[in-house]
Amino acid sequence: MVLPRRFSAVKNHSKQPTTSPTGRSTLLQRTYDWVMSFSARPNAVWVLVAISFIESSIFPIPPDVLLIPMVLAARSRWLGLAMACTIASVLGGLVGYAIGFFLYDSIGRHLFEFYGYATKFADFQQRYNEFGAWIVFIAGVSPFPYKVITIASGVTQLDITTFSVASVLARGIRFFVVAGLLFWLGPPIKEFIEKRLGLVFSVFVILLVGGFVALKYLL
Repeated sequence: MVLPRRFSAVKNHSKQPTTSPTGRSTLLQRTYDWVMSFSARPNAVWVLVAISFIESSIFPIPPDVLLIPMVLAARSRWLGLAMACTIASVLGGLVGYAIGFFLYDSIGRHLFEFYGYATKFADFQQRYNEFGAWIVFIAGVSPFPYKVITIASGVTQLDITTFSVASVLARGIRFFVVAGLLFWLGPPIKEFIEKRLGLVFSVFVILLVGGFVALKYLL
């Protein structure tokens, strides 16, 4: 039986796929897909190292944004990726320390002004060394902006050995715990992230901004 042309058009039209406004065409989803694709490339680890290094002194975005998808893309590499993050971050922290120690007036002060901490830092500087090791450790494992603490440690001339040990412990715990949990949880956590990408992104932004705001009130 041959249907009239108008009915055939209706029938064929009903088979066309529909695209949800919250589907994979959204900017957030496309960004996630691109990051996951990029994470599988051999040179992605060098980008991770670069972000980990500069985040400890000047860059506002933490390396977790690349570490997480890289571990999800290749779970067997979690140890190496966490180690790369830790080493690069600690070395970058030493650069931040040097900026505070040698270049505060020319560079460090401007970075503090950019992040909004310059006005309160003078008072905070006087009592920094008393709790310096704990401050470095807490900032290293939390969403607090670590770069501010590395520069502050140099300005206040916190003992370099104390600073280095606290940095290694804090950054190591931070990255190895994140990578280890992703390795252990595996596909379920990846599925959770992909199904609730908007929620995960919102929590990340809240933690990132909240760290800057919290530190501003603590200084």
